Amino acid sequence: VQLQASGGGVVQAGGSLRLPCGASGNFHSISSMAWYRQAPGEERELVARQTSDGDQNYAASVKGRFTISRDDDAKNTVYLHMNRLRPEDTAVYYCNLVGFFAGKGWSPGRRFTSWGQGTLVTVSS
Repeated sequence: VQLQASGGGVVQAGGSLRLPCGASGNFHSISSMAWYRQAPGEERELVARQTSDGDQNYAASVKGRFTISRDDDAKNTVYLHMNRLRPEDTAVYYCNLVGFFAGKGWSPGRRFTSWGQGTLVTVSS
């Protein structure tokens, strides 16, 4: 399973960016898709997650500014809409997918986690 993330770039504080992430490959189903980020010298942290049931959770630092959404047509695509960006949002953003490979009779089988390659977001003050 491969994740292709894009949309990073340089933006001024207060600006907006949208990060798309698409999943490809053979698997049974998706449990959740999420965005993480890692700033220089920091640990990777969860930014936003959406489960297959539509439940969402966000890091406190981005709540009210960032929104995660799934594409209505392409269910294997997730977006991170980032508004009112701040310099402290500068980081490499990684897409994450937790899903299941197919088991017997196309029932959910083994659980897996996949990561995208990361896309750099730089917010200038």
